[in-house]
Amino acid sequence: MNSDSDNNCGQNRITTALLLAAGTGSRLFPLTQNSPKCLTLVNDKSILERLINNLKSQEFKRLVIVTGHEQECIVDFLGEKSGNISIEYIYSPLYKTTNNIYSLWIARDIINEPFVLFESDLVLNSTLLDDMIYPDRMAVALMQPWLNGTTVSVNEVNKVTKFQKGTTDSYSDIRYKTVNIYSFSLLSWQSIIKRLNQYITEGSVNCYYETIFAEMTANKSLVFESVLFDHKPWYEIDTIKDLAKAELLFPKELKKIAMHENAMA
Repeated sequence: MNSDSDNNCGQNRITTALLLAAGTGSRLFPLTQNSPKCLTLVNDKSILERLINNLKSQEFKRLVIVTGHEQECIVDFLGEKSGNISIEYIYSPLYKTTNNIYSLWIARDIINEPFVLFESDLVLNSTLLDDMIYPDRMAVALMQPWLNGTTVSVNEVNKVTKFQKGTTDSYSDIRYKTVNIYSFSLLSWQSIIKRLNQYITEGSVNCYYETIFAEMTANKSLVFESVLFDHKPWYEIDTIKDLAKAELLFPKELKKIAMHENAMA
């Protein structure tokens, strides 16, 4: 299912990322009581530091972060630059009463180029992004019994054909879990902004942006190529239990531990 990036022209590589990090992370309390979710430590590194390292390894140049809960912690941690990545912030004053559709909407004026969309609860192996740095792609993983949430159907040429809401009902077709990483061409983003404007104008600020992606996929005004994330580790951290599982997948760096132990000897 993965695309061959060698078939893409170098100028099509995306170098801008958008991170939605406004939420309170209530299911991770008390860890998020005085800190944003993205600064939660997964063993030796926070979710945010791991993302920054992933972006650096993929040669991203710009990161826009939508902040809300404890936003000053993120600004203090990152500043306005990290290596070659320039960092900009948009504060969402309504973060307590809105969902990620609103966070995506308030980025409409600051981003006017192709970009990759990230959520602030994902940890992943950097090489999984190799095929996500080109426009109009969507990260997916084969649905497993322990996964839940939105799923999609994919056709024989790896295009996403349909979004389905999370269900515990049995189904016969092959479905894939959304990993919540999407890439967009400028044309797709402009079309999405029009739909976002309609939703926000109508007061629909509490739904998920997947609602719009699902509608646009259904009417073929948005076409994603699927990128399979099953060959390397990744995890979505919503709860303390999730964090424990993620720490098993992303252990502490043994080299650093050994160096520390030798220094203490």
